[in-house]
Amino acid sequence: MSQSSVTFDSVTFDSAGIRIAAHLYLPDTPAAGPRPALVVGHPGTSVKEQTSGIYARRMAERGYVTLAFDAAHQGESGGLPRGLEDPAQRVEDFKAAVSYLATRDDVVDPERIALLGICASGGYSLSAGGADRRVKAVATVSGVDVARQFRLGADGTQDPAVFRTLLDAAAQARTAAARGEDAGVMTMFPETAEQAGELGGRHGVEGFEYYCTPRGEHERSAKFLAWESIDKLAFFDAFHAVPLIGPRPLLQVVGSRAVTSWMAVDVHQRATGPKELHWIEGASHVDLYDRKEYVDLAVDKLADFYATHLGTAR
Repeated sequence: MSQSSVTFDSVTFDSAGIRIAAHLYLPDTPAAGPRPALVVGHPGTSVKEQTSGIYARRMAERGYVTLAFDAAHQGESGGLPRGLEDPAQRVEDFKAAVSYLATRDDVVDPERIALLGICASGGYSLSAGGADRRVKAVATVSGVDVARQFRLGADGTQDPAVFRTLLDAAAQARTAAARGEDAGVMTMFPETAEQAGELGGRHGVEGFEYYCTPRGEHERSAKFLAWESIDKLAFFDAFHAVPLIGPRPLLQVVGSRAVTSWMAVDVHQRATGPKELHWIEGASHVDLYDRKEYVDLAVDKLADFYATHLGTAR
C-alpha cells in the first residue's frame, strides 16, 4: 500500500473529568470523505511521544486518522497523583478517545473506529473494546494484562510472595498518606542495566535500554508508579471482557521471543470472534516498540487487518 506524509495536531479531550492530552495524526493525501480512525494506547509509564507515537504515525502513513494519547495521571494529561496506574481509568481513557474521534466527523468516519493497544494498553484495549460497541476492531502489539504481570511476573512464574510484598508496601503507603506524610513512589527501574538484568533477566534489561537510555527515553515518561496503583491492579482482569469483543475481529501481534507471549495465547483462547495470533519471528516484547525491522512487519500486518475490517480512506 502506498504511504503518505503526515501532520499532527495537539488536542485534548475529557476522560471522567480528567483532561487528556493527545496527538491527532492526519494523512496529508486527499480523501473523498471521512477516514477510518485508530485509537493508539501506550505501554505502562510510557507517553505518546514514544512507541504509541511511532505506531500512530506509521498507521497514519497508511491512510488512517490516528490518536495517540497520554493516559490520565501520566505525561501531559491531568490527574493526581502523578504516576497512578488505575486500570478502570485507563479503560475509560480508551472509551473517551473513541468519543473524541466520533465527534470529529470532519475527518473521521464514526462507523469505522478501531483500537490499537501496545503492551499494557493492549490489555486495556481488550477491556475497552469488549464493552464499547462503537469499536469495530481491536489489535494489540506485545499486549499484556499489566495486572497479571505484576501478580505473576512477565513470564508467569513469579513467586506469589513478591506481589504480597508489594501489597504490603502499598498498604503502608496509604497509611502514611492518611497521616499527611510523603508516601513515596514505586520506582520502576534500577540505576543500571546490570541491576535490571539481576531483577528481570533479559526482559528487564530490554525495558531499561528502552526507557532509560537515549534509545527511547522521554522526559515525561515517569518511570515510577504511585503506590496505590498496586492494590488497584490486584483485582483487575484485562481479559474478562475478551469474549465480548466477538463477533468483531481481534488481532494480536507478538514477538516470537517475547517472555510475555503466554498472555496473548490466553487471550486467543478466550476470543469468540474472528481472531489471529500473529508471530513476528525473532522479536522480543520490547523489540516491537521501536526496532524498525520488526515494527515494519507489525505495521504491514496491522495495515492489512484494518483495511480488511475498516476499509481504506475513500
